[in-house]
Amino acid sequence: MHMQNNPYDDFLKNLAKLVEDIINNMPDSESARFVGCTIITGNIAENPDIFNIHTRDDEELEYELIETDDRIFITADLPRGYSTVAYAEIHQEIVYIVVDGERTPIDLPDPVDLIHSFYQVRHGVMDIILKKAVNKPVSL
Repeated sequence: MHMQNNPYDDFLKNLAKLVEDIINNMPDSESARFVGCTIITGNIAENPDIFNIHTRDDEELEYELIETDDRIFITADLPRGYSTVAYAEIHQEIVYIVVDGERTPIDLPDPVDLIHSFYQVRHGVMDIILKKAVNKPVSL
């Protein structure tokens, strides 16, 4: 049975090559990295924080945390060869990335709205999109 190619396959391959060429031609290209696949617009801090977290077997779980006015974005590069499904436990003030039973905590800069927060895993990258909680004034 022959599977028909997705019409976007060539486009995505060309886009990946273009991004690779851009990064390779940037000043200090040897230290440049491309983590994740979320495109973020709006007011973003000039230098987003990138964290390295040590997991078992001294593998590093790298993630990037970017904060805007109303959202928090976390992108994690998952280790290769994990045997169970990787997932995120989202709580109001902390997120845990769980890979093979190992929980990596990420403290959040602001409380989040659990109903409007989610994650997805694609091609070894976890994208977590968190909507900040809206503090409503308490009426007496």
